[in-house]
Amino acid sequence: MHVFACAGCDATLTVPLSEVCLPVHARQQYGNGAQLPVLMESGTFASDPDPWGGPWRLWDGLEPGEAEARGVHAPVHALSRRTAGAFVIAPGDLRGTRIMPENGGGSCCGLDGADGPNTACEACDLPVAARIDDCSLWQAVRLGTDTVRRVPVEGADPAPLPWTELAESGERTALFEPIATWGGGLGPSHYWSWSPRWEAAAGHALAHLLVASEGRPVDVPDGLTAEVFRRALDALLPAGPPRRRAVLAGPGLPSPDPDGAVLLVPIHPRTGRTWTPEGPAASAYPVPLPLGVWLGLVSPRPYRPVPASGGIPRDVLRDEPLPPRPGRLFRADRGTFQHTLVRLPAVRSPWMRAILKKLASRRAADLF
Repeated sequence: MHVFACAGCDATLTVPLSEVCLPVHARQQYGNGAQLPVLMESGTFASDPDPWGGPWRLWDGLEPGEAEARGVHAPVHALSRRTAGAFVIAPGDLRGTRIMPENGGGSCCGLDGADGPNTACEACDLPVAARIDDCSLWQAVRLGTDTVRRVPVEGADPAPLPWTELAESGERTALFEPIATWGGGLGPSHYWSWSPRWEAAAGHALAHLLVASEGRPVDVPDGLTAEVFRRALDALLPAGPPRRRAVLAGPGLPSPDPDGAVLLVPIHPRTGRTWTPEGPAASAYPVPLPLGVWLGLVSPRPYRPVPASGGIPRDVLRDEPLPPRPGRLFRADRGTFQHTLVRLPAVRSPWMRAILKKLASRRAADLF
């Protein structure tokens, strides 16, 4: 366990926290005016390998080799000049700080942290963190590596659960979610949508699927997996043989076929490591999925807005109807997809140029 202390005066700034991996939707910007929940579970923290917010350096102004040294292998609009490695926590786990209104920036409905630290240590007034709670952003606090220190405290982190226990006790991520909005004249409101977590997970995995394809078409299992990935894969990859095959693999599933070239596997929520099979299939390309999304693909719950036959059993109470299915096709999150893709070295491959060209076209906008 760790707490974070002010680098200026050693004041304790957080409750004791356990380290976990950063959620794949951490950098997602969702919708317009949407109120997204807190990013991190209370009592946890994660390190972000990439910087957040301005000042920015435009791509054309970068020095030769600078982008690649920072792990970016394809052109982007701009790169942040801030220090990487910020510690990301839930806002409710912060202690002994105050908001700096003068550093609020030009955000819309809250704070976005884009202009740097907006939260100071109460004891010494050192700017220590950037709070993020603006509309369309996941709520979080980002503690700067140069303004806080990580201090071990008494009490051991719980041991990471083994894969078998995770598969049995893990919870599926809901496929549909109510999205709260700031409301208008009628006050706060919400609408039902595909889960932002699913869309970000799909964007992250789609980047890996394109790299795993090596420029060949990719088949995915029918059902929900096809609904999530097939439309984008068919639009971005060439048609015709030879095809590659992506299959779901992981704890509790039969051993994957050694001929399966691509495996859709879960990410351990504590360690951030992907599940790896034993034997010949260990050389297959692993496409990482958050555990809750992977569980949803492995054993999807059927969507039945009404009972298949007969009425609702007497011992079942239902105060509200089931969530309505969204009236649009599923779309992977474009921002998460692009952020992931440009950081995969294979994006420099000649066969990726045609895919990148398609992504720049107007027709690709319908996929996201």
